[in-house]
Amino acid sequence: MADHAKTAAGVLAGVGGENNVHSLVHCATRLRFVLKDEGKADATAIRAVPGVITTAQAGGQYQVVIGNDVPDVYAAIQSQTKLGGAGSDGADEGPKGNLFNRFIKMISAIFTPILWALAGTGLLKAFLAAAVTFGWIDATTTTYTILNALSDALINFLPMALAITAARYFKASEFTSFAIAGALVYPTITALNGQPDITFFGIPVTMVSYVSSVIPIIVIVWLQSYAERFLLKVLPGAVRRFLTPMIVVFVAVPLVFLAIGPLSSLIGGGLATAIGWVFQTVPWLGGAIMGGLWQVFVIFGLHWGLVPLFQLELQTTGQMLLLGPVFAAVLAQAAAVAGVLVRTRNRNLRSLAAPATLSGFLAGITEPAIYGINLPLKRPFAFGIVGGALGGAIIAMGGVFSTAFVVPSGLALTALLGNGNMLMLGIGLAVAILVPFLLVVLVGFTDPVDSTAPAATAATDTVVLNPVDGTVVALGEVPDAAFADGSLGQGVAIRPTSGAVYAPFDATVVAAFPTGHAIGLRGVDGVELLIHVGLDTVKLGGEHFSLKVSSGQEVKAGDLLLEFDGDAIERAGYDLITPVIVTNGDLYPDVADVASGPLSHGEPLFRAVSVDTLTSAR
Repeated sequence: MADHAKTAAGVLAGVGGENNVHSLVHCATRLRFVLKDEGKADATAIRAVPGVITTAQAGGQYQVVIGNDVPDVYAAIQSQTKLGGAGSDGADEGPKGNLFNRFIKMISAIFTPILWALAGTGLLKAFLAAAVTFGWIDATTTTYTILNALSDALINFLPMALAITAARYFKASEFTSFAIAGALVYPTITALNGQPDITFFGIPVTMVSYVSSVIPIIVIVWLQSYAERFLLKVLPGAVRRFLTPMIVVFVAVPLVFLAIGPLSSLIGGGLATAIGWVFQTVPWLGGAIMGGLWQVFVIFGLHWGLVPLFQLELQTTGQMLLLGPVFAAVLAQAAAVAGVLVRTRNRNLRSLAAPATLSGFLAGITEPAIYGINLPLKRPFAFGIVGGALGGAIIAMGGVFSTAFVVPSGLALTALLGNGNMLMLGIGLAVAILVPFLLVVLVGFTDPVDSTAPAATAATDTVVLNPVDGTVVALGEVPDAAFADGSLGQGVAIRPTSGAVYAPFDATVVAAFPTGHAIGLRGVDGVELLIHVGLDTVKLGGEHFSLKVSSGQEVKAGDLLLEFDGDAIERAGYDLITPVIVTNGDLYPDVADVASGPLSHGEPLFRAVSVDTLTSAR
């Protein structure tokens, strides 16, 4: 197995160390350094590093050709240095995407380190709830108290866990972030929730609960990262190390209490008033809002503004109509992740989806499902909103209510039994579960590539169809040594005469670069292919390219993969020659039946010859 950390360390030493690197990005096959002094780079030493194919210098970049493993070596360099990350001065690898996509990416990155703990304790919480429901454990015993604490602690003190992961993401001090989060959930502070006449140096404070909250701690750690960088620059060296955390904590915690808390309370209170009015005038619409958007409110911490409305409704009417549709919201997200469990071929995703499904259905603990799976995959989360809205509308139309405040879950459904139209409750719950489950299974989502899937142990020859209209050129004629000498793999090149690239066989897209200049495919027989449109075209940053697929997507032979403006690319000074190479040379070391001359897309280009074929021929 390749030692990517060793390769990364060797490359870094060969280019003159981290201090000699101005910026670092990577493309489909190579690391692209901009060095402060190229004279410090030792090409001979770099080429001797295990995992390095060759080096090249072009366009002001010092290029280290790695091949298929370049993302892993790049990640290893990131872990060893500050290069290539959010805090570096390197160029971006591609478009960051719209604000929503960046928000989802941030939330996913912050939650990923704690997902397994959330899933495990959530599952334990579900089992404990089942034990109480079926009378196996008495909820008044100290045994229950201990089990409840160890299964509920992580979700209760979630801001403290998120403080650490958010600090790592935003490159802030982890323990300063921890101190801020600890203040938010400190017992005496939690006890002030809802109390009147709270002030801070005479300034009125509206105290809300930060237990299990997500957004406040992420926002304040983000601000903390900027404050720390500023203070570390301006404070004298003798005092900056202890004054910085002191100032940050002193400012950050009151800022949450004075601004973030009241703002969330104001928005939540406005939502509560509006939703209450809707329930009175158009019940089905109120049910659709609660069922569809409850989990969205939870993400932003706005659901706390609705909790007092639940209590007020219970005090004045003895029942809670607003709570019924929330069951639909919770079970819909659990059903969506169940659909992912059935549909995905990714082992890691499946192993996380299983406990997330159980804890969601049984205990109503949806954090592992939402933050670990549904929200990052986008479609399952959207399908859950649809199912929750439909189910919530039906439940509200049935006048279903609860006479006790419970955490909505499968095991807590007894709180609704006998209260309102039970037929409408059953239909609403069935719709909330079946709609997102079927949508996820039938419509699908972009399944992440399973990096843990075992490599193929046997290979068969694969016919590669021509992906782009043009003239076939021998690989040795490509004016780039890494391609020309076959270091990256065997294949051919095409001089394109049109601006579209099509799938050369049935495959999974394993690498769809944001810049659109290259695509990596893995065929159903195991052959891995790189289609690289032009030379050094990664520098265009996606300009003149239009990517039509995404990583993890399954494609059929002839499907459109990307479009490009060949004339504009050539006018920008780039060679449009397009190498088409087999990158897993350990299984497919040669090509045969290579076509020549002009060729339309879809016609046979060459045959990837497997190692098994070569072995049997000897």
